[in-house]
Amino acid sequence: MNKNKHGLLGVVGMAVVSSLVLSACDNSAKVDISKQIGANPEMPGAQNFLMPPMQVPGGVGWKDGQAPKVVAGLGIEKIASGLLHPRQLLALPNGDILVVESNGPGQEAVTTPKQLIAGVVKGRSGKGGKGGNRITLLRKKEGAAGEWEKHVFLEKLHSPFGVQLIGDTLYVANTGNIMKYHYNTGDTKITDPGTELADLPDTVNHHWTKAMVASADGKKLYVGSGSNSNIAENSMAVEYRRAAVLEVDVESGASRIFASGLRNPTGLQFEPTSGKLWAIVNERDEIGADLVPDYMTSVQEHGFYGWPYSYYGQHVDIRIKQQRPDLVAKAIKPDFALGSHVAALGLWFYTGTGLPEKYRGGAFVSEHGSWDRTPLSGYQVVYVPFANGKPTGSAEPIVTGFHSADEKDLYGAPVGLTQDAAGALLIADDVGNVIWRVSAKQ
Repeated sequence: MNKNKHGLLGVVGMAVVSSLVLSACDNSAKVDISKQIGANPEMPGAQNFLMPPMQVPGGVGWKDGQAPKVVAGLGIEKIASGLLHPRQLLALPNGDILVVESNGPGQEAVTTPKQLIAGVVKGRSGKGGKGGNRITLLRKKEGAAGEWEKHVFLEKLHSPFGVQLIGDTLYVANTGNIMKYHYNTGDTKITDPGTELADLPDTVNHHWTKAMVASADGKKLYVGSGSNSNIAENSMAVEYRRAAVLEVDVESGASRIFASGLRNPTGLQFEPTSGKLWAIVNERDEIGADLVPDYMTSVQEHGFYGWPYSYYGQHVDIRIKQQRPDLVAKAIKPDFALGSHVAALGLWFYTGTGLPEKYRGGAFVSEHGSWDRTPLSGYQVVYVPFANGKPTGSAEPIVTGFHSADEKDLYGAPVGLTQDAAGALLIADDVGNVIWRVSAKQ
């Protein structure tokens, strides 16, 4: 072991002690998280930490017969297991379901004790599990109960995330590009080697996921490109085309920044009533258990949403070295807060009739779960009612039980969402490595 590594481990050791000392102090949340949900979340003053407190339950997976809990009127079943970090879902017109199995490419250099500790914590939770770098196809067996058929559909991808079908062309957003492949209805495997449509930002990859959704006319793809840092500590030079939603022309592959200042936009979807683009956004860390609420918002063309200079409108982040009051003045306040550190990753506007009527017309949101909040937040799927294209109520937990009551064991963590041909809600669980199906209880 070289001297530098010994030195880093020594620093890490001190950092761990510091973190434990901080954890021993009262750094738990002071604000009831229910007060941080909605259009006007309660937000206390920011805190400063030498090493931010970290709390993540240890990943243990699901035991045989164990499953998440659902509210009255719903039932839940496992339709696929043994996957390699399932992240995103796409329902094909013939009823097949595509499952994107992926995790980060590991390009970000570990240069600070905080990064090293965070990596260890993430690995312990199961959220750092090996991704398959592939897409698996699920097909329901006619007349048969239990798990669906699994077929390896597309392989040799590079940290894929977003996937969309336009006509007979399948588009896959790897961490560094968008590839397109010819698809025939009913195929269980793609043999087309594919061609590149467009490049995507792929240096450092602090946030590597590239969520993607197609416009209704199939002419544009909208891609979420997360920041390369927490608050631009790596300089704004590495944030080019980052913390933004990109618009990609399907015919030419040309792209532009559609909206910016969105720290980590994911779960991109079009709201059916208004036709507006919406996104889930993971906000910044390390200023307290009660800051900053993650959110969902409509995404305005040319809109700026604050990152890194401010959060939730004009709340200035004083940690930023080069302040930009001109941009802060333009920062758009998000539509709906989901609570601090819930790590929302999936969004689905429900258009089916298979679930009880109360869930029709609104949005389901998957919350992957916190790593720096006590008590834990997220680790659930919530429902937000909508009317006239806007949220009209609070976020109601619908699927829970992803961790133990004492917050020590993590069974699963929800990510991508979609609905199947029967109108059931499907959930990708990348810690449990399963797909869950939520339907009306019979």
